[in-house]
Amino acid sequence: MILPAIVVIVIFNYIPMYGIQLAFREFDFTKGFTGGEWVGLKYFDQFIHNYMFKDLMKNTVTISLATIILGFPAPIIMALIINQVFWKRWKKTLQTTVYLPHFISMVVMVGLLNVLLSPETGVVGHLMKALGFGDINLLASEKTFVPVYVLSDIWQHAGWNSIIYLAALASVDPQLYDSAKIDGASRWQTIRYVDLPAIVPTMIILFILSMGNILNTGFEKIFLMQNPLNLPVSEVIATYVYKIGIISSQFSYSAAIGLFNTLINFIFLLAMNTIAKRFSNISLW
Repeated sequence: MILPAIVVIVIFNYIPMYGIQLAFREFDFTKGFTGGEWVGLKYFDQFIHNYMFKDLMKNTVTISLATIILGFPAPIIMALIINQVFWKRWKKTLQTTVYLPHFISMVVMVGLLNVLLSPETGVVGHLMKALGFGDINLLASEKTFVPVYVLSDIWQHAGWNSIIYLAALASVDPQLYDSAKIDGASRWQTIRYVDLPAIVPTMIILFILSMGNILNTGFEKIFLMQNPLNLPVSEVIATYVYKIGIISSQFSYSAAIGLFNTLINFIFLLAMNTIAKRFSNISLW
């Protein structure tokens, strides 16, 4: 039963890892995929000493941390709220409503942001004018780019990400809720002493995984939201790799940057897994 999945993982995840060698070679089209002079850590050193290195790291970490700090609790809160809805029809309607944004294409999502946040034609733009903020283009401002990115990401994915927490809550023994009612527990006390302890293991595992993607801000959305005015805060490692590797055809250099990004993520994953295992005895391995 699991053989097809194993085959797919090997073909699409492990075999392509052979391309990692490009990060240590001077890639040459004439010598094929495996050709090129071995240059060792040349491109890693080049990236670390690049004048954009600090800005790229700062922007990537800022957006990632903001997404984790604000975005990680959102599906937990959403799941706890949905779990407290007892009227089945209203519960299904609420779930469908919060899940739908996840299925919106990223291109359509950014298009909606451009329409809604436009200072001339957007609903939010008109609202800000009415409140006395004037003509502010939220997508063209360095100060507002990160909040817009993070809040729109929460709106799009919080409902869908809450499914795994709802599944964990569904496994709670109903007798615990009955005992809480008999003891006179309020809804907040039920959430605090029954629901939250039930999803703590899931929370820890997902937090470890999210920290393992600390430098993976995602490419598509940020690239679509970029413009010359917000570029100082929106240029991240993922978009830089695209511009260096695909547009400029510096394949070895872009491979080195991508591998550097992966190694940092792996270090964070190991560190968070070790910390979680030591203090909560819950870990990935």
